[in-house]
Amino acid sequence: MTDFAKMQDQMENGSGFIAALDQSGGSTPKALALYGVDASDYGSEDEMFGEIQKMRERIILSPDFTSAKVIGAILFEKTLHEQIEGQAVPSYLWDKRGVVPFLKIDKGLQDEADGVQLLKPIPGLAETLAAAKAMGIYGTKERSVIHGANADGIKAIVANQFDVAHEVIGAGMVPIIEPEVNIHSETKAEAEAILAEALLAQTEALGEGQDIMLKLTLPEQPGIYDALADHPRVQRVVALSGGYSTQDASARLAQNHKMIASFSRALTEGLQRDMSDDGFHAALGGNINQIYEASVA
Repeated sequence: MTDFAKMQDQMENGSGFIAALDQSGGSTPKALALYGVDASDYGSEDEMFGEIQKMRERIILSPDFTSAKVIGAILFEKTLHEQIEGQAVPSYLWDKRGVVPFLKIDKGLQDEADGVQLLKPIPGLAETLAAAKAMGIYGTKERSVIHGANADGIKAIVANQFDVAHEVIGAGMVPIIEPEVNIHSETKAEAEAILAEALLAQTEALGEGQDIMLKLTLPEQPGIYDALADHPRVQRVVALSGGYSTQDASARLAQNHKMIASFSRALTEGLQRDMSDDGFHAALGGNINQIYEASVA
C-alpha cells in the first residue's frame, strides 16, 4: 500500500529537488540527440521510446539518484508501463530509491492566442488519473506556455491550469501547475509579475485539503513567488530550467530561496550513451550535486 502521507511529508519538507524525466514524443528526439543517440539509431517510435527508457533507467539506477538529494521524479505516461529490475517504474522509484513519482498528463499546447498557449484538451483524463493513483503516483504535471505580458492571456492560462488541477485534486492526487514563461520573452519580467498575482488569486480560492504545487520559470525578480511558496495550500514551488544551462539555472535558483529545482535538460547535461558507467555516474552525480546545492541554498 502506497504511503501517501509519507510522500506528502517528503514533498513539503524534504531537502532536495524533483527530477523531470518526462520527455514525451516531441522532446524525445532532442533529448536523445544530446545523449548521443542519433535518429538513425532507431527506426520507429517504439524504438525511440525504448532508447529514452534505457537512458531513464540508467539515471534512476545511478548511485546518486536517491531521496538524499532527489525527492521526486516526473514520468511520461509510457514510462508507467516500463519496468526496472522486474518492478514497475513508479513503485521502483518509491520502494527502492525513496523518490516520489509524478505523472506528466498534458497532451501538448494549443496554438498561441493572447500571448499564451493553453493546454490542449486531455481526453480520458479521469481514467488516466484513476490508473495512475492505483500505481502509486502521488501527483501530476501539466505544462502550458506564456510568451508575453498579456494580462488576458495570462489570466486565461491560469484558469485553464486550475480547471485541470481541480480534476486532479478530485482524483486524490496533487497537481503540479506549470505555466512556463518563455525565457526568451521580451516582456518576461512583466509577464511574471502578472502571473504571480493571477496564481495567488486562484490559490486563495482553494479550500482545506485542495493542495497544489507550482512549477515556474526561474524569475527575473528573485523572490517574486515567495508569497505562493508560503501559502498553506501550496506544498512546494519548483523551478523549471527552461533552456538555461545547468550552471545558469543553478545560479538563478540559488537566488530564489523558497524554490527548489525540477530540471530536465540541466539534469542530463553532458551525459552520453557511450560513457563508461563510472563516467556516467560521475557526470550525473556532479549535476545532481550542483542542482541540489542550488535547491537548498
